[in-house]
Amino acid sequence: MSARFVYWMNVSLDLFIEHAPDEQGGGDWMSIGEELHEVFNARADALTMMVQGRKVFETMESFWPEARDNAEFPRVYRDYGRIWTDKPKILVSRTRSVAPHNTTVVGGDNAIERLGEVRESGRGEIGVGGAGVATQLLRAGLLDEVLIFTHPVILGSGRPLFDDVTSLVRLDLLEHASYAGGVTMHRYAVKNA
Repeated sequence: MSARFVYWMNVSLDLFIEHAPDEQGGGDWMSIGEELHEVFNARADALTMMVQGRKVFETMESFWPEARDNAEFPRVYRDYGRIWTDKPKILVSRTRSVAPHNTTVVGGDNAIERLGEVRESGRGEIGVGGAGVATQLLRAGLLDEVLIFTHPVILGSGRPLFDDVTSLVRLDLLEHASYAGGVTMHRYAVKNA
């Protein structure tokens, strides 16, 4: 059995992943408390690998390696810092050829084809971060699941969950939950992936 690509993202109620340009997951519109961070940590720790676009990777790279050993941060941050730096990762980038923290760089015109090979030969859940990569995987029929954490806010504009999806994509609800601060989680299987 092959691995499954799971696109994981925080979204507003109107399905934006960032409000300001290049916000990259740091918007003050999100309600991420300790309980929710524990959920993130457990799900991230269970992944066999992560695939991230350059912007997401560079955002993570600029914070989590330092957070893992910073005693001033809450334990959940230090734990996630350890998970992120130790987890095998693939960075999808046309501009970078090397990356630290257990990361392989995949770029060029055949990047999605190469990710398909990783999926076919892999196992478990592979977390996907970044709308661009997720959209390309969806178009190629390689995206298996969408995991969204919806925050109780309407942004009105910003970066959407997917870029330019031009055909209907049907989903099956696999799981849902509610957390403090009004955040809800929905995990969907992509039909015909």
